[in-house]
Amino acid sequence: MIGFVGLGNMGGPMARRLVAAGHDLCVYDVAPAARERFAGSATVAGTVTDVSTSDTVLLMLPDSAVVERVLLGDGLLDRLAPGTLLVDMSSSDPNRTRALAATAAERGVTLVDAPVSGGVSGAQAGTLTIMVGGPAAAFTKLGPFFAVLGANVVHAGEVVGAGHAVKALNNLMSAAHLMVASEALLAGQAFGLDPRVMLDIVNASSGRSGSTETKWPKFVLPGTYDSGFGLRLMLKDMGIALGLQESTGTPAAVSAAAVAAWADAAEALPPDADHTEVAAWLAARTKTDGHRQGSGPC
Repeated sequence: MIGFVGLGNMGGPMARRLVAAGHDLCVYDVAPAARERFAGSATVAGTVTDVSTSDTVLLMLPDSAVVERVLLGDGLLDRLAPGTLLVDMSSSDPNRTRALAATAAERGVTLVDAPVSGGVSGAQAGTLTIMVGGPAAAFTKLGPFFAVLGANVVHAGEVVGAGHAVKALNNLMSAAHLMVASEALLAGQAFGLDPRVMLDIVNASSGRSGSTETKWPKFVLPGTYDSGFGLRLMLKDMGIALGLQESTGTPAAVSAAAVAAWADAAEALPPDADHTEVAAWLAARTKTDGHRQGSGPC
């Protein structure tokens, strides 16, 4: 039996893939509607501690604070039997993950981190990148589950927190790419260039990135801004990465500037804004400053 806590935009499709692959799941989410969607296909837990009967428990939650609340505040960790494998697939702070792993080890529970990249579409298709930090034996044991969820499963390191560190740094790079790509494409558009033509050129050249290959064509140009990953979640991951850079004494001038710019966007946009809306925010700022004519990014 696999316990699965967190059935939101990412966790929901991941849990459904595990069910479809024949795995027995005991699922829980704080939202009743999310739990009800699994009625008839999985065991639906009435409380989060009810998943403690599972020998492997996967967490897909927003951040370290929620993970800690579930494990420590709600008492899930105390209910897990010695020998349980606990997998934090959330985007958590690597240092807080290490502290939780030490606490779990005192109870005979092995905690590993396994954050993902690939968005909602990757969760639905089972094509996620999964970055795993922890003992090799645990990585091997989790292989059959991860094979259902991801197309690129990587053992990031033996040290717990390795996966969370890579994930945060990856999202920092992704966010910086989206910001600078949006600034460049808006400048080109103001100059009179067609953004679609610009993307065709860039994506065959050295300036390409996930933002030019996917985010702008799929979410910005159509004006849907519905990637499924929130702007504030992106900013949270960027902050984790910047903290890691600062704690290791590595250069972070551009990273700090990117975090500051995203923080400005988060302050201006609604709480539920998708992270791709940063492009619309930049376009609106340009219009307000009076330096741009013509239509918006879509």
